[in-house]
Amino acid sequence: RERFLTAEETQRLRDALETSENTQLRYIVPLLLLSGARKRELLDAKWEHFDLERRSWRIPTSKTGKARHVPLSGAMLSVLSQVPRWPGCSYVVPNEKTKLPYVSIFCSWNTARKAAGLPEVRMHDLRHSMASNMVNSGRSIYEVAKVLGHTQLKTSQRYSHLSNETLLAAVDASANAAGTNWGPTQTAKAGDNLALVEA
Repeated sequence: RERFLTAEETQRLRDALETSENTQLRYIVPLLLLSGARKRELLDAKWEHFDLERRSWRIPTSKTGKARHVPLSGAMLSVLSQVPRWPGCSYVVPNEKTKLPYVSIFCSWNTARKAAGLPEVRMHDLRHSMASNMVNSGRSIYEVAKVLGHTQLKTSQRYSHLSNETLLAAVDASANAAGTNWGPTQTAKAGDNLALVEA
């Protein structure tokens, strides 16, 4: 099941995060949404894995067992610049109490998604939403595969229908920009079409 957040839903979720008792959640959720990373990849991430100047995040061990690199958007860098740091703690978004990676953040996430009116949205849907946003912005399935770390292109094909919707919207926008209604003209006579066919 693929569930994609709309822009309006994303804003509602952001508002809900601001009132969460888990203050780290306000960084975790946008970092997942902006990077397309898996939850565990982010929760275990260390600052040493990030090259902010080159705008790259090296995930040492991904689901495939191999290291991969995630490009960092300007928005991602902005969120990272707001993340609090603690002396002697190398983790990016640790549990504030233990300064170690969270074992689970389900309770705080569940509270936030319900407050946003999105009780069915899973944390993994943030990854799907990132892919959806890329495709709907005109990016290729190949680019989605590279960013999400899919080893096989067919894994990314689930988003191909989104690209078709984007193309349809593009040709509709082009037709609208032409400024002419290509529907039947009011002056056309009933027999005109028949005459054209016979010709």
